[in-house]
Amino acid sequence: MAATRTGESAAAERIRQAAIASFAEVGYGGTSTRQIAKRLNMSAAAMYPHYRSKEELLYAIALEGHRGVLAAMRAVDDADLPDSERLRVVVDEFARWQAEHHELAKVVQYELHGLTREHYRTITAIRRETTEVLAEIVRRGVASGEFTVGAADDAVLALSSLCVDVCRWFPSRTHRDPVVLGRAYGDLAVRMVR
Repeated sequence: MAATRTGESAAAERIRQAAIASFAEVGYGGTSTRQIAKRLNMSAAAMYPHYRSKEELLYAIALEGHRGVLAAMRAVDDADLPDSERLRVVVDEFARWQAEHHELAKVVQYELHGLTREHYRTITAIRRETTEVLAEIVRRGVASGEFTVGAADDAVLALSSLCVDVCRWFPSRTHRDPVVLGRAYGDLAVRMVR
């Protein structure tokens, strides 16, 4: 279970974790607030002081996930590294995060259709920031001549898609270690742009 966020009650954290598990297992549409509450042996009404609706709960989860992966990528991004190494470590972190947090990542990548328009706009703004971390690295590598990929935007789309999709299948029979998977994806990313 994740650490309780500042100012958040332990009950709200438990509700969010139960919702993540249920949304990842049967989808947002297939989950009711009663089912979430049942996982916690509480009444559905006990959830409402923490989250006024199932959509508000999904939004809290989406914010947590999108902010988490963006912060993780920014934490390892070092503009002083050579472009190839910089791309390697950022993609490594992106893929590793998706694997380590695969239930959360699955919800935030594949269940956003349940958000209100306003909440969806907030999340897509964070998604654009995440994409921009990769785009800036790839554009710089193309400009310096270190990367030979013809279309930087296509490379960014492919790299993002590869990393995001990890949460759909991880863990598998052959891939159970997020660190090893991250390293492999980092290496693949560099090969893609050269």
